Amino acid sequence: MSNSKSKEQVAGSKVKISFSCFAICYLLFAICFCSCSSSPGNSGGIFEMRNAAELQLELGNRQADRGGFDTALVFISEAMRLAVITDDPGLLVRSGISLGNVQFSLGNAEAAFAIWNRALEEAALAGNRELAAVCRVHIARGKLLSPGGRDAAQSVRDSVTRDLAQIKSDKQYAAFAWTVIGLAEKELGRYAAAEEAVKRALAIHEKARSLELAAYDWFMIASFRSLSGNSLGALKALESAIEFDRRTENSWGLANDWQAVGDVQKKAGKHDAARAAYGRAADIFRAIGNSEAAEKALARTASSEQ
Repeated sequence: MSNSKSKEQVAGSKVKISFSCFAICYLLFAICFCSCSSSPGNSGGIFEMRNAAELQLELGNRQADRGGFDTALVFISEAMRLAVITDDPGLLVRSGISLGNVQFSLGNAEAAFAIWNRALEEAALAGNRELAAVCRVHIARGKLLSPGGRDAAQSVRDSVTRDLAQIKSDKQYAAFAWTVIGLAEKELGRYAAAEEAVKRALAIHEKARSLELAAYDWFMIASFRSLSGNSLGALKALESAIEFDRRTENSWGLANDWQAVGDVQKKAGKHDAARAAYGRAADIFRAIGNSEAAEKALARTASSEQ
């Protein structure tokens, strides 16, 4: 299921826009992790290749959740290959959802939509209403995050709400749907409703001890609060995101959390605090080998002093 957190892309002043774009990218990282599901139970058949595919899918989703999209592509492509070999409809659909997520995060939107639509066709052919609904949710999310997606926010919100009613057995997919609803509400300027929706996802993730996804939820909530002018509330939410990311040693998430702290402090006019947060983000980015992201964080530091 990939969740995930790069944040150079998601919302009204320069800082406001930066933090909102930041949140959408975080969502892009986060969603891949949301595309995984549990392995099928042993019903007396042979599951060696299917189990191997599940492992590849899990590893790929985990890499995508942490921003390692190139590596994720290798793992998930192998999961898809094994799904084809075993002719397992459910595995084909779930691998397709994850593969589409990674392609979308890599900027290959056309390829992503083609993969998602093939997964939807496979789910429909298999008569699996739940996985078909999950496919539609991912397609709707892709439309929302595409250029001009804000214009589709209400239709996305409505369609995902309908599809959510079909997602009953997999709580992680349901949580992902709530996250997409939250993002649509954000685009509609309904920040309280956006937070309420994401808190529904948060409850699922906390119960399942999906700590990285819970961190992402808090990051999104911080974005909504910042957009509504609640800087203190945004910082409080980011404290929770940092807590969860620390518990899972999610360095990529932590770096982006601290960069978001810098954005909120910058917006509040607290330039010393913003500079310290951006510096901390840059240190983490550099330590994990992402010098480009570190330089961008430091560039935010410079702009906060102007």
